[in-house]
Amino acid sequence: MKKTIVLSIASTVCLLAEEIDLEEITVEAQAGSELIKDVSREEINSADLGEALFKQSPSVSLVRRSGIANDIRVRGQKKDNIVVTIDGTKVNGACPNRMDPPISHVLTNNVDYIEINEGPFNVEDLGVLSADVKVHTIKPQEGFEGELNLGAGSFGYQKVALNVSGGTKDIRFLLSASTESGGQYEDGNGDDFVGQIERNIKEGLVSPTAQYQNRYKDLDAFRKQTLMAKMFWNISDNQELRLSYTANRSDDILYPSTKMDALYDDSDIYNVEYIAKDLGKYSKELTMQAYQSEVEHPMSTKYRVMGTKMYMTHALTTKTQGAKIKNSFDMDNHTVTFGLDYSLRNWDGGYYKNDNPLPLARFHGIWDVDTQNMAFFVKDSIKMDKLTIDLGLRYDMTDIDSANPKQLSNNYDELNGYALATYHVNRTTKYFAGVGKSSRVPDAKELYWVGSMGNLIGTPDLQNTINYEVDLGVEKQYENATIKAKIFYSKLQDYIAFNAGNTKMMMDKKVSLNAYENVDATLYGFDVSGTYMATGSLYFEYGMAYQRGEKDNPLSNQVGTDMPDIAPFKFNAAVNYDMWDDLALRAELIASDSWDNIDYENGEQVLDAYTVVNVRATKSFGKSFELLLGVDNLFDTTYAVSNTYKDLILLTLPNNDVMLMNEPGRYLYANVKYKF
Repeated sequence: MKKTIVLSIASTVCLLAEEIDLEEITVEAQAGSELIKDVSREEINSADLGEALFKQSPSVSLVRRSGIANDIRVRGQKKDNIVVTIDGTKVNGACPNRMDPPISHVLTNNVDYIEINEGPFNVEDLGVLSADVKVHTIKPQEGFEGELNLGAGSFGYQKVALNVSGGTKDIRFLLSASTESGGQYEDGNGDDFVGQIERNIKEGLVSPTAQYQNRYKDLDAFRKQTLMAKMFWNISDNQELRLSYTANRSDDILYPSTKMDALYDDSDIYNVEYIAKDLGKYSKELTMQAYQSEVEHPMSTKYRVMGTKMYMTHALTTKTQGAKIKNSFDMDNHTVTFGLDYSLRNWDGGYYKNDNPLPLARFHGIWDVDTQNMAFFVKDSIKMDKLTIDLGLRYDMTDIDSANPKQLSNNYDELNGYALATYHVNRTTKYFAGVGKSSRVPDAKELYWVGSMGNLIGTPDLQNTINYEVDLGVEKQYENATIKAKIFYSKLQDYIAFNAGNTKMMMDKKVSLNAYENVDATLYGFDVSGTYMATGSLYFEYGMAYQRGEKDNPLSNQVGTDMPDIAPFKFNAAVNYDMWDDLALRAELIASDSWDNIDYENGEQVLDAYTVVNVRATKSFGKSFELLLGVDNLFDTTYAVSNTYKDLILLTLPNNDVMLMNEPGRYLYANVKYKF
């Protein structure tokens, strides 16, 4: 059995390179970054990449919405405060309630590796406020090879996935397709989605009209099909053209903690890259990229009791088009990279009653909003013996325009940058320190969103959020162990927060009005991760993360200063044991402190601490077959990882806590892999 370790830090790759066959290209990660390798081979029990990252990284927390398509937080930040790219393309979800976050538009079986870069140390991408997550998908290979995965699990989970790759040195192709479905999972109490809603109805937290109609109570939680096609063409020895297309088709995705479910969620991602190397003294590598992503997402009350006679549908679409050109060259001890970045996002949506459109002027959700960005960036990496200094600057010009003549346009210009120093004491120890400034603009929901009652929930005059941050860290390698530790301190200027107290009465109902508000805030924390190899067969991984956030002043007409979405201390650990060359065992532990520093005035509530254990065994039969058996949440623990911040519309009754969404209970799964 090949000893493949899912590494929590990039330095581990160097330490164990001679002992572990990762079957991957070498990836140089920025100091302090986290590198998660071999995702398509390790995370095969679910297509949900957000859930896979939650299990692997202590810095990532999960925003649970359903059995699939769940969102993530990094360092207590989510939504537009972090940036997710897929092979360099920007994919935006269409749902203002985050039912289709960017991370949900790529599946684990198509992912090669993931970089998690914390802090404001990225000037190539728009809006990297606190972190960026770079997803790199699998690539076509020479020759011919393929892989077939058949998976099954508790709660009716079924999956079939096929990857085929082949070609010559000059031209290579890849085709990946999958289909999967999953029923309503049961929590540790034995309650499925219907049962969780029913429990909240009995406790007086949720209206009975939020329950599923009898004819829909047995619906599966989701059905999903995907297709990914790639062609890599070596035009010459120093020129390459890469073409790719990815399609995602999901149907009837249930979101029990909201009053709406997605009738379908479709996305298409087109990507073209041209790479030329060694063109001359001032062009070591030239890269040009153009992409387009499209998402359709209608969500409806059709399956709920409230929709028995009359159901509402909020249908939204978003299209993102982008282009980037960058060039790098070496001069003395400098590696200089400069480039242009462009993106245009359109976001549009409206409300329907029994599939009939309501008047645009009043009931249009997000009314045809364009967010256009043009930017120039430059980077310089300076190597001086044991010291490397990385510098970056980016100047953004962003215009946000709505087709609604009553909604004012917004313009944001900003200069951002960073300095990051890495000092290599010797081959086994390095220190790094960085200071940076980054920003992100408000999105169309925060500026212009109109609710189903015709109320303007958005706040049209929001300022862009600016992050001033300092990071310090150390990486240390020992003969049989590694350790990495980081601390950070961040001052957020004009952080965009949701104020649940900004309401008024409309049609005898209290509704939100101009609910988003700028406030200054402070965010700080640390994380520690590492590995330990006890023997040639027994090795350990661990990681822990803590962050704390406070508003400098309360929001309007409020008194609390705790920031929302700041998950508590989290600890991940794993032990791996390779019994023989063809049998490997792994046990994981994920634990969290209680979540009691909460933004209670804006819907958050105290969550209990939890500890969850996952186990699995992998058995190889020759070079072609592999069997994986596993159990997640071995002890059937009842717990929740997602809080109830009211920037998301979740089920509740007036003056009550919002419905919590519990995590899956004991989950058994099996996967058979055939390689050819």
